[in-house]
Amino acid sequence: MHQEFLDHGARVFALSSDSPEQNAAVMEKLALTFPILSDPERDRAITPLGFADENDPRLISRPGVVVLAPGGEEVWRHTGRDYADRPHEDILLAEVSKFGLSPTTQDVPAIGEAVPGEMAMPIEGLPHYLRGAKFAVLALRGRHRSVGVEFKDDTKSYVQRVERYLEALTAVEERKA
Repeated sequence: MHQEFLDHGARVFALSSDSPEQNAAVMEKLALTFPILSDPERDRAITPLGFADENDPRLISRPGVVVLAPGGEEVWRHTGRDYADRPHEDILLAEVSKFGLSPTTQDVPAIGEAVPGEMAMPIEGLPHYLRGAKFAVLALRGRHRSVGVEFKDDTKSYVQRVERYLEALTAVEERKA
């Protein structure tokens, strides 16, 4: 949905604790049209923004989204609990559209040397992984029906997010074609 954000006057940037080379590999693999900024020490943006996961020994960050007004004031924030806890893009688009900004552009970033991380999954494996994750969650929800509404709602949200990831992989293939 990058173009829709641009159409509403918003520019998109991602932030990762991965190295610039690993980010380049992700950008290449997913044919991203926006940059991923690198903060491998997590001290420049990830920790100050409150996205550092202090309980994870891999020194990763939790997913987070910050919407800034044109003057730089933070007007909306989401900090995820884990990699799959992300707001739906339509929610973000609604937030940025409130500003009534004119369409903008964003240069496609130059991709430097791409070196995938040791744990990087090839794009061909992602659909299988995501479908497996989805069905595992559905199986756990079936096993733990008595846990309560919060668990049921959480698993429903997780399954919806995985389905969005699967849709996004189709868009990646279209961008690469």
